Amino acid sequence: MPPIPKNIIITGAGGFIGPLLAARLLNDPEYRLILTDLVEPVVPAGVKYPEHAKTLKGDICDAGFVSTLLEAARPLSAIFIFHGIMSAGSEANWELSLRVNVNSVRDLLVALKDTYPGVRVIYSSSQAVYGRPLPEGVVSDAVTPTPEGTYGAHKLLTEAFVNDMHRRGFIDAFSPRFPTISVRPGRPTNAASSFLSGMIREPMNGEESVVPIQDRSFRSFLCSPDVLQENLVRVLNLESSKLPSHIRHINFPGISVSVQELMDALAKHGGEDKLKYVKEEPNPELERIIRSWAPELDTTTPLKLGLVKDESADALVKQYIDSLKL
Repeated sequence: MPPIPKNIIITGAGGFIGPLLAARLLNDPEYRLILTDLVEPVVPAGVKYPEHAKTLKGDICDAGFVSTLLEAARPLSAIFIFHGIMSAGSEANWELSLRVNVNSVRDLLVALKDTYPGVRVIYSSSQAVYGRPLPEGVVSDAVTPTPEGTYGAHKLLTEAFVNDMHRRGFIDAFSPRFPTISVRPGRPTNAASSFLSGMIREPMNGEESVVPIQDRSFRSFLCSPDVLQENLVRVLNLESSKLPSHIRHINFPGISVSVQELMDALAKHGGEDKLKYVKEEPNPELERIIRSWAPELDTTTPLKLGLVKDESADALVKQYIDSLKL
């Protein structure tokens, strides 16, 4: 007998991470996907089983649409919650962040509890839950999150809600805290960390990119799209008992990379001439946000769980530049 297909919902599927994951899952005949966003999602090109995806355009903040979405996925095996307002956007509009990043996720989780009790939930959190004071060196699992921005605060608030719902058996959840994803293809986003992709991506297109900080020693915690994709699939199939029932976050593995290391890799793999497109123009508000984030996190726990990480900044940039040649 063939295996029973696994129905999976991906919210925020019109963004970057949703299609990245969908492209992987749609190469496996086991999965059936419901891709949803406020704009019509697009089924990734070049996958083996595009017919295994269905798109639904709608407002995840609307209870009626949520009911339609959950019914369309019956019987639901898992949901990836990727929708949200990004860091700079959340800081600029607290009410919108509360509505989308907190209230819509809470209402969706309660609907899942009532419709598909015990379903696997992967809620995308962020390293932005950490803020100062940060310890010297690596941030370990023992460090208490103290977010300094609305985005991180709303992510942490929702993490607590997820933890309690999992503990009570309402859902079967993990909350991966994403590093900054670099190098993202496409256009700049409304994220404070957007420049960490833009300073590679835009120069390779012959366009200027602004780095909002004049400190080339500044370090960020990054992972490549390929590593993120692999780790999402691994968490989808991770045994629930691997974490305590009331602690469901996982600091996804990344590497600590400086602005200078990214510039060196750009020059090495893209050409010295590309550096002329990188402009260093301080932006005090963006600098305040990005300096509040942890420059390096301890990866011991996620690696023990079977997750993977990138090798180096050089390899991360080379991966993106090589992809432009395909």
